[in-house]
Amino acid sequence: MEDNIITSVQNARVKHVVALQQKSSLRREEGLFVVEGQREIEHCIACGYEMVEVFRIGENVTPQVYEKMAYRESTEGIIAIAKCKKHDLSALSIQKNPSPLIIVLERVEKPGNLGAILRTAEAAGVDAVIVCDPLTDLYNPNLIRASIGGVFSVPTAVCTSQECIDFLKKHKIKILTAQLQDSYEYYDYDMTSATAIVMGTESTGLTNQWRKAADAHIRIPMLGRLDSLNVSVSAAILMYEAVRQRKTK
Repeated sequence: MEDNIITSVQNARVKHVVALQQKSSLRREEGLFVVEGQREIEHCIACGYEMVEVFRIGENVTPQVYEKMAYRESTEGIIAIAKCKKHDLSALSIQKNPSPLIIVLERVEKPGNLGAILRTAEAAGVDAVIVCDPLTDLYNPNLIRASIGGVFSVPTAVCTSQECIDFLKKHKIKILTAQLQDSYEYYDYDMTSATAIVMGTESTGLTNQWRKAADAHIRIPMLGRLDSLNVSVSAAILMYEAVRQRKTK
């Protein structure tokens, strides 16, 4: 058994794991990503992902080799390579709900923010998250960590903004854009019917393409000196307002 244990950090399989952790281009090219920790791996499998290779301390790698491969600490000594899924708009099954709640994110660039939004979307029972013109990939290790597995279980699509707008219009889903200008306070707008809440980056907000496509503009009132919130915090506020309205109704 010991002869099968990888003891060198220069081993090709070890280098492959490290490269998948670090390079989004390799993840896209090979259709593979790395998932760490017993809970995350079990959740990943439960959500229909296929494991390609599993590494466990003492079983097939030494602690030193595992430390080289792992992106974060405290992952129960287990790490795996899994196959990516396709994230096409056509794969979203929103027809199951006559009044779906969808979160749309335009050009969000920080993996941690996107991961946090997916975690909240899972908790709030959001029907889908659509990532438009992304500046990070869904299998970035920081995103997976921040989502606590939400990236595996929340139906998620990746597309251009125009493709998303066409999709929402086709399915008669109201488009609410979160913006400060020319907007209503968020709790004054009905979110109980089929609704898509669209958010942009903290630095530049949404593009005019989305502002023009919107059925309404909503804002979170800013009562202090600062004029914006972290996008993941804003998304959480708006998601749970939709949940509140729907439960009340």
